Amino acid sequence: MVNKYFDLIDQTYYFPQEGFDLEKDNLIFNGIPLMVLIEKYGTPFKMTYLPKIGDQIKKAKNLFNKSIRAQDYEGKYYYCYCTKCCHFSYVLREVLQHDVQLETSSAFDIDLILNLYKNGLISKDHVVVNNGFKPAAYLQNIANMVNSGFKNVIPVFDNIYEADRLESMLQKKCKVGLRVATEEEPKFEFYTSRLGIRSSQVVEYARAKLKKHKKFELYMVHFFVDTGVKDTVYYWGELKKGVNTYVELKKHFPSIKAINIGGGLPIRNSLGFEFDYKYMINQIIKMIREACDEAGVGHPDIYTEFGKYTVGESGATIFSVLEQKQQNDSEIWYMIDNSLMNTLPDSWGISERFIMLPVNKWFNDYTRVNIGGLSCDNSDFYNMEEQNQQLFLPKYQRTDKEPLYVGFFHTGAYQDALSGYGGIKHCLLPSPKHLLVDRDENGNLVDWVYNEEQNSRDMLRILGYN
Repeated sequence: MVNKYFDLIDQTYYFPQEGFDLEKDNLIFNGIPLMVLIEKYGTPFKMTYLPKIGDQIKKAKNLFNKSIRAQDYEGKYYYCYCTKCCHFSYVLREVLQHDVQLETSSAFDIDLILNLYKNGLISKDHVVVNNGFKPAAYLQNIANMVNSGFKNVIPVFDNIYEADRLESMLQKKCKVGLRVATEEEPKFEFYTSRLGIRSSQVVEYARAKLKKHKKFELYMVHFFVDTGVKDTVYYWGELKKGVNTYVELKKHFPSIKAINIGGGLPIRNSLGFEFDYKYMINQIIKMIREACDEAGVGHPDIYTEFGKYTVGESGATIFSVLEQKQQNDSEIWYMIDNSLMNTLPDSWGISERFIMLPVNKWFNDYTRVNIGGLSCDNSDFYNMEEQNQQLFLPKYQRTDKEPLYVGFFHTGAYQDALSGYGGIKHCLLPSPKHLLVDRDENGNLVDWVYNEEQNSRDMLRILGYN
């Protein structure tokens, strides 16, 4: 009977696969020998592989543009990056190398955009879509951008009052959008999204109110499906309603030229992940084109807002197993050198699952385990993979010279924002060091420390003890 961890993976999934391979019994992630980084920097650490960000952008843009050409679609495609997904400068610098537009969610987001402009990374012609509910400070920052000469700022009104508030702040005319509130999935706790204008009001509101606002040019219809782009009756139904709203508004507002199909493409969260990106994108283009042709209106430019898809697969978090604990006859705990709650808050907050693999010891026998974090909280654990599969890792001996190392992969989206990067963490456990990995002009890997592991002085200063 074969009980090696490698055989378990090899029999269950196609392996090696994109982004994951082995060298002897050590894991290779996107061509990066992880054991080399572990030996160089120690654990725990987070890492970001910058070239993966550009790869994701190019893949989506190519699929959309090929589908547009193949279907004789008349509109253009615009890829927007959602800054809320990961605000770090290294991400924005990488994103902006690939002709990507930007989407904001808050007042401080505008300060981030202005900093990019100050440093020559964008111009005043850059498209900036402003989403979310907009308090006074957010509206004022949007108005300041427009008034200072940014030509393609597109505030998307989230409710029927924002237009009146923004117009009083504007000195110049600007393009605007309307967000249509979508229905939530049937299993959700409420029926309709809290964001956007209810669908039955949108057209009436635009005709009755927006035509009176001389400083606005209605340019975009926006809708957002929180579960992302999926081949489900629910998703196609919401897309159809969004397209129908565009068609109806286009009859009254010739200025409308764009539809923003909010909701991201999925990323791989298990080795068994399957998603036909080409098919889904073809069907999206087809549905919009057919609805517009049937109504006799022009094909809109298509905007997408991809955050998690852009940066998610670039990230990994690596831990050492410090100890194994047999708590009863059937439960083995592998205790790691940081907190899962702190470093991967999605995993306990919304039961998000990531690709979890050992970095070494692939040819050891395997066993079912629970992974335990260092905090004192009962929720600081990880014990199953996607689709409720049990978690298995290689066995190891406490006397082994080399510890067992484990990695969580495709963790590049939201984790730092949700965990409050650089702030106070549960049980005063420190944020791990953060590594950036890139390739030079010859394709050779280069790595460096973006931020060292948080120390006690930093925490005590934040808490007012220094």
